Amino acid sequence: MAYAFDLDDVAFLRSPAGTEAVAALSGRPLTADSRLADVAAARAAAGPRFAAAALETAVLRGKAAAKLDGTADWLFTGDALQQATAAAVARHRARRLAGRDVHDVTCSIGADLREIARVARRCLGSDLDEVRLAMARHNLAADGATAGFVRADALRPTSTGTAITADPARRDGSGRRRWNPADLVPPLDELLDVYTGRDLVVKCAPGLDFDAVPAHAEVEVVSLAGQVREAAVWLGGLADPEVRRRATVLRADGTRDELTDREPDDCPTRDAGQWLVDPDGAVVRAGLVRHYAARHGLGQLDPRIAYLTGDAPPPGIRAFRVLDHGKYSEKALRALLRAHDVGRLEIMTRGVDVDPDALRRRLKPRGGAEATAVLTRVGSTPRAYLCRAERT
Repeated sequence: MAYAFDLDDVAFLRSPAGTEAVAALSGRPLTADSRLADVAAARAAAGPRFAAAALETAVLRGKAAAKLDGTADWLFTGDALQQATAAAVARHRARRLAGRDVHDVTCSIGADLREIARVARRCLGSDLDEVRLAMARHNLAADGATAGFVRADALRPTSTGTAITADPARRDGSGRRRWNPADLVPPLDELLDVYTGRDLVVKCAPGLDFDAVPAHAEVEVVSLAGQVREAAVWLGGLADPEVRRRATVLRADGTRDELTDREPDDCPTRDAGQWLVDPDGAVVRAGLVRHYAARHGLGQLDPRIAYLTGDAPPPGIRAFRVLDHGKYSEKALRALLRAHDVGRLEIMTRGVDVDPDALRRRLKPRGGAEATAVLTRVGSTPRAYLCRAERT
């Protein structure tokens, strides 16, 4: 169970003694095997009262390094760090708020607010959790960012003339995700009702049911380095009036690609060409597979399946050069693997009920080559495509 910080913990962690204690602990292994020794070191460095807070802070800072840049001096709770937006995604979302007065009504420990403060004219952060609010004050000060803070309920507006941003809690006390928009804290429909007519963006889980948002809203699905991270609901002057769905692909090198439903979606169904393409998850989740195919001159193997095909893949992606294909059965796939001397096998599936790990164990490929098996269906027929993955 995660440690429950209180305001006294925050005050200690911000003090010179607390800063020194956490710095000393950050140099320790902080693993399951070193736990007893780490606890003893924490008690020596911070005293019995604040040992747990200091140790937890050292652990959380280590975890935060891969998600939030420039947070070596930040304070976190376990749940707040888990829900915090990755820095690259938060920066992307903040771009639409540049030059505005912005109120983050669920600011938590300040991960989104920091990026907003860098581009907004003025910004305000509020939260009901006084511990997270105190941490946010510390964190933005440590980052040199300027923001006002107030303890307030997100469902009781405390600002006027501001664009509103919200990130409702999506996990229950056990850490399990909440997928139903009505189960968010605060619920999505109540946020939309309270801020009707305001410029508003609400961060949601990528599994958001699009039917739960107003027809005039813009829903943006964002991925980072190939992993779908969030769906953002944009309303009012923050939304593009001509767009209802947008996919944004953020790459590890800092570049990005965007696709919207405003683009053409003329996409043929065709037999497999020289390449198969598995569109980024943001494109698939946003329902823009046909638009992506039309942009890049590709077709679909099946109109209900997201795998695309063509004779030239889009640049800068991981695509799959088709080596062989045929109807799928384990026996037929095993024969394909033998024919191409495959020993290292990646298995991708869509539209077929196959467990890739269990299938790989049964196939026991033994050759010297590496390949990817794409298992899907065309109409009612299961198909197998043996491919070589290449970076285009």
